[in-house]
Amino acid sequence: MAAAPENVQIRVHSRRGVNTIHPVSVESPHPAAAASPAANYREVKHFKKWFPWLIPTFVVANVVMFIISMYVNNCPKNSISCVAGFLGRFSFQPFKENPLLGPSSSALGKMGALDVAKVVDKHQGWRLITCMWLHGGVFHLLANMLSLLVIGIRLEQEFGFVRIGLLYLISGLGGSLLSALFIQSNISVGASGALFGLLGAMLSELITNWTIYANKLAAFTTLVVIVAINLAVGILPHVDNFAHIGGFVSGFLLGFVFLIRPQFGWVNQRYAPISPAGYSSAASPAGYSSTSRAANPKFMAYQRILWLLSLILLVVGFTVGLVLLLRGVDLNDHCSWCHYLSCVPTSKWSCNTQPISCQVNKPLLVFVLFLNCPHIFDTSEVIDNK
Repeated sequence: MAAAPENVQIRVHSRRGVNTIHPVSVESPHPAAAASPAANYREVKHFKKWFPWLIPTFVVANVVMFIISMYVNNCPKNSISCVAGFLGRFSFQPFKENPLLGPSSSALGKMGALDVAKVVDKHQGWRLITCMWLHGGVFHLLANMLSLLVIGIRLEQEFGFVRIGLLYLISGLGGSLLSALFIQSNISVGASGALFGLLGAMLSELITNWTIYANKLAAFTTLVVIVAINLAVGILPHVDNFAHIGGFVSGFLLGFVFLIRPQFGWVNQRYAPISPAGYSSAASPAGYSSTSRAANPKFMAYQRILWLLSLILLVVGFTVGLVLLLRGVDLNDHCSWCHYLSCVPTSKWSCNTQPISCQVNKPLLVFVLFLNCPHIFDTSEVIDNK
């Protein structure tokens, strides 16, 4: 009679290095199997670490676009006094015109800033995308790129460049679209719509993959507080909070679509050996029976429901938003209080429109989140939910 096979368990290790599953024998492994690395290590594609190259590329692209913007601006030619005049053509506009150390609004307009009049009347819809690669100044650029590196690299390591790249671009488009529907009297630039999309995706990823995380309630609470504070900062003047809100909502829905993970019970079944011939379900070792396989679906029912609802909302939302924009609709005419979402006037400041609205993210809050709750940015803290 043939000897019973070893009982093999699948473990996912993701704290350091590349995530792999290690088949761990209950009894001592066969010498031949121990000598073969392929027999002892099998990588799980659903939980492996990716090498992050796309997010750094996005950062370089933003820096290059800012340098080109300063070249096009050519401050000495259009202004009497320039900041850092020793930089020549790359010097900055006067502080009274642009306190962020950057180009003029006309230069940003030439480079592709979001200008609703040109999108609607001149059919320049590409500005909905190009505006997210432009920045109002050095301070604006540093704040956004620092935040992008902290958030984006972690997400790209966990989910790969395809999903995070699409999430970033579509979230940025969502932020630009909502901004264009509410802010139509000035131009808007910045990558914060896409950044808030990454934050929103982190929140929805935690929700949809709720059963595989440890310390999830603490992570969820911290994320909600950080997002709320960052959105609250958007009520300050000259900050395009509609881009933040649009990017966050888009990223939140996209997270349910792009960042869904299979259940560990299914992963164990998928990568464990199939029950050998000659063994009945009752005689097979634990975890090998067909009944056990059927009882562990790849995704939970709530994950599938959230995936479908989010996809429908995304398609409908973007379709309706684009139609309204191309028809020249100003949503302020249909919502008398919505402008308070982007700026609340106080005795300290007014909400009068300025030539440039910046999609500014506050990186300090991101660093506080990263230093105190690093597990939010990766899947190191996971539990095997069978």
